[in-house]
Amino acid sequence: MKKNKIAIILPAFNEGRVIKNTLKDLKEELSKDKTNSYKLIVINDGSTDLTKKLSIKNSDIVLTHRINRGLGAALATGLEYVKRSRSFNYAITFDSDGQHNPKDIKKAVLALKNGYDVVIGSRFLSKDQEFPKLRKIILQISNIITYIFFQVWTTDSQSGFRGFNKKAIETIKIRTNKMEVSSEFFAEIKKNHLKLKEIPIKVKYTKYSLSKGQSNLNGVKVLIKLLYQLAK
Repeated sequence: MKKNKIAIILPAFNEGRVIKNTLKDLKEELSKDKTNSYKLIVINDGSTDLTKKLSIKNSDIVLTHRINRGLGAALATGLEYVKRSRSFNYAITFDSDGQHNPKDIKKAVLALKNGYDVVIGSRFLSKDQEFPKLRKIILQISNIITYIFFQVWTTDSQSGFRGFNKKAIETIKIRTNKMEVSSEFFAEIKKNHLKLKEIPIKVKYTKYSLSKGQSNLNGVKVLIKLLYQLAK
């Protein structure tokens, strides 16, 4: 039986403190899956620390931006690489800061195999997920704004855990460079009539991941910036 080839795309900017462990945890979990083949692809987004060196040692492919271009640009680079290679069946985007659980990849791949074009890992569908209170409110507001402007309902519009099949990889075109990319994906889902499935995931919030992530106030600014850029 031919194995599906799956790309795990990890955007990384100055993640030298944690990326080695993130990659090792991924390798350990994915090695248990004997029915699929995985490639860990790190997008080194202009890091100035040990991110590149550690990624070369612990991943399969490292693509480097000479300067820091932002999350959207890193994800666009990763998806474009997968698209041009023409050898991958699916792609999963996975945060490099250690907050995602590698075990959730299996659920995403299953949903893609079952005919969905895009999979979103939702923290809100996990019954025992704990949130910083203010962040939870901002995320819920982001979901409402995303629905109003893009007519796609999601319980977690800012999730960094996503899955794509070949159709989605071929048709999604990312125009934004920064954090607003998370909402832009839903504009692309609507535009290209992609079939969406949400799956429950649980993330591990740490002081490190919270310091690296999007601030609460910035979440609203990001949506406003996205709408401005898409309107141009």
